Amino acid sequence: MSRIGRRPIPVPAGVDVTIDGNTVRVKGPRGELSRTLHSDVIVRRQDGEILVERPSDEPRFRALHGLSRTLVANMIDGVTTGFTKTLEIVGVGYRAETKPFGLTLSLGYSHPIEYKAPEGITLRAATPTVVEVSGTNKEVVGQVAAEIRSLRPPEPYKGKGVKYQGEVIRRKAGKAGGK
Repeated sequence: MSRIGRRPIPVPAGVDVTIDGNTVRVKGPRGELSRTLHSDVIVRRQDGEILVERPSDEPRFRALHGLSRTLVANMIDGVTTGFTKTLEIVGVGYRAETKPFGLTLSLGYSHPIEYKAPEGITLRAATPTVVEVSGTNKEVVGQVAAEIRSLRPPEPYKGKGVKYQGEVIRRKAGKAGGK
């Protein structure tokens, strides 16, 4: 049996979980999330905990078991504490500025890039070179962070670009010089 899938998900105080067939709705202090899980996975509530079960030990059910449990646990974490990804901007003249619609990024192109935040996502430039992406849905937070990073991915020679905080960029030596 899946080690992750069989662990019960505790429901903290202040969080309301509604299970309607395979649709799970989670409402908490930071917002509300909803997700429809695969029809072969059984989700039920028991003693203040959420249990995710599978019909048999077939490989396809085993794969869905841990995934479904993690998706529901991430929904509960999202509405209680939320998720944050931090990006660092490296390069002379590269900077970010918070705007009401999202961010304005200067990344060495001939024009500034305006990135509009999707619904439920908060973009904040803590300093001109640090951007925080936060929200309740872990999937969307990761997707937005990846999209911002893809506007100017870090290059291997000087390391200039947008990178995740703590990401290590493999460096190349560059030109060896003349004769």
